[in-house]
Amino acid sequence: MTEPDAIQRRWARVVGFSYVFALVPAVFAEFYVSGRLVSDNAIVTAQNIIAHERLFRLGIASNLLVFATDVLLVTALYVVLERVNRRLALLATFFRLIETTILIVAVLNDFYVLRLLSGASYLTSVNSDELAALARVSIGAHGSAYNVGLLLFGFGSSVFCYLWLRSGYIPKPLATWGLLASVWVGISSFSFVVFPELTKVINVGYYGGPIFLFELTIGLWLLLKGLGSMRPEVSSSV
Repeated sequence: MTEPDAIQRRWARVVGFSYVFALVPAVFAEFYVSGRLVSDNAIVTAQNIIAHERLFRLGIASNLLVFATDVLLVTALYVVLERVNRRLALLATFFRLIETTILIVAVLNDFYVLRLLSGASYLTSVNSDELAALARVSIGAHGSAYNVGLLLFGFGSSVFCYLWLRSGYIPKPLATWGLLASVWVGISSFSFVVFPELTKVINVGYYGGPIFLFELTIGLWLLLKGLGSMRPEVSSSV
């Protein structure tokens, strides 16, 4: 059993940076842009996007920046935690990378929305109300894909937080908080698949708030404090 080495400590700073850096564009894209432009009314949503196309594109670009940062984050998490349990670290990595892939596909729907509302000549045979409805359906597909991504995030983040808890690299209360928050995201996302009406009762702040605060806290902790000196319990199997 050994304490974290210099490579782990450097990559832990990368983990901290990635957590903190990704939060701002994620909130901007999924809350500010979506909250300002998207409504239940398809025609109003289409009018908002057409009037604020640059803002909508900034939301797409912000999401892509978040996903690129997520790849860096997951890589860094694996480097830091694979010595605690390599198989579990690899499992968590696959969950998180599949999640990121699904979310990238979700963003492709946003480009489809722009194409539908572009007024291109090959769309003149379809009236504007139908195009608005198709665009709103595509935005809904983005939301569904995002929920599936959050389900996989719940799996992967729970495993990573379990490894944090076993490692002793960060305070155990913080790791426990992250584990519980991750499980809660996974349970909520799965519940929405089976009972979609729950989305009207459980809003994103209720199930996303705890994990948001965890990621902000652990990000700042790793940037300012780095890894602790407690020796991890090393295991090569689950």
